Amino acid sequence: MSEYRVEMKVNGRRVAEAVEARTSLGDFLRLKLGYTGVHMGCEHGVCGACTIMVDGRAVRSCLMLAVQAEGSEVLTVEGLADAQDALHPAQDAMRKAHGLQCGFCTPGVVMTLASLCADRRCDEQSMVAAMSGHICRCTGYQGIRRAITMLAAEVGSAGSDT
Repeated sequence: MSEYRVEMKVNGRRVAEAVEARTSLGDFLRLKLGYTGVHMGCEHGVCGACTIMVDGRAVRSCLMLAVQAEGSEVLTVEGLADAQDALHPAQDAMRKAHGLQCGFCTPGVVMTLASLCADRRCDEQSMVAAMSGHICRCTGYQGIRRAITMLAAEVGSAGSDT
């Protein structure tokens, strides 16, 4: 199998590694770099558990090859908190609203919500629509919905002013 050297910035840290051409970005992050917050669920882009940000956009890491992320800035849930380990507002809303049960879908949900906030689309309608691409295997949608309502109230209006 052919290997390629990829370089990218992951959670603010420059990495350069050899990967097989067919290695998904999710597997690269999880298995090669140890970012276990990247949860691999369906591996078909349906469940949303593997959602991360690449160059500021939410992507399903199971559908992107590691070689496609060459030169990109990648952010996983592990890198979402600030330098003082303060939770991102999306993480904090999920915590406060008990928006998780088993936690399998949680990193992907948080990364989608965080990407919407980064795009200044942190309104309830946009976030609810984005959640249609996430599957919670515990059917814990009510907690996630409460977290979205909380996040929209706390950040949505503030995000539209900045």
